[in-house]
Amino acid sequence: MRRAMLSVVAAGLIAGSAGMAQADGIKVGTLHCDEAGGWGLVFSSSRDLKCVFSPADKAVKSEHYTGAIKKYGVDLGFVDGAVLLWAVVSSDGKTQPGALAGSYGGVGAAAAWAGGLGANVLVGGSNKGYALQPLNIEGINGLNVAAGVVEVELKAAK
Repeated sequence: MRRAMLSVVAAGLIAGSAGMAQADGIKVGTLHCDEAGGWGLVFSSSRDLKCVFSPADKAVKSEHYTGAIKKYGVDLGFVDGAVLLWAVVSSDGKTQPGALAGSYGGVGAAAAWAGGLGANVLVGGSNKGYALQPLNIEGINGLNVAAGVVEVELKAAK
């Protein structure tokens, strides 16, 4: 019963947050990130990210990024890792090597009871010219409820 309630709450928060950060632009690829596990500290959390950007143009090489995801607001519980998948949208339909590096901000929501759901809609990157929009629901392992402001910092991996 609790798991069903958490899923309903998460779905409602996700639906509400997804409409808040729609960006005009052209999809230039996808960003797949593995989020490290960790504890939510009531009002905030910070976890490491390892990401791969796969350009829509298959002639362009994939790029690796590292960084962190920080959540401010309600964040209670433990996450044993998560997988995030975003559509990368560009204002001009182009990307340059390392162009996704930078800060992103937006809103997010998640709930998990063993397995769970979540989504983060973010805008930022170099010259604030990119948006990260959820392609599917974030896969979470753990016991966690989170909603609030989300900040992601990405750096090109060496």
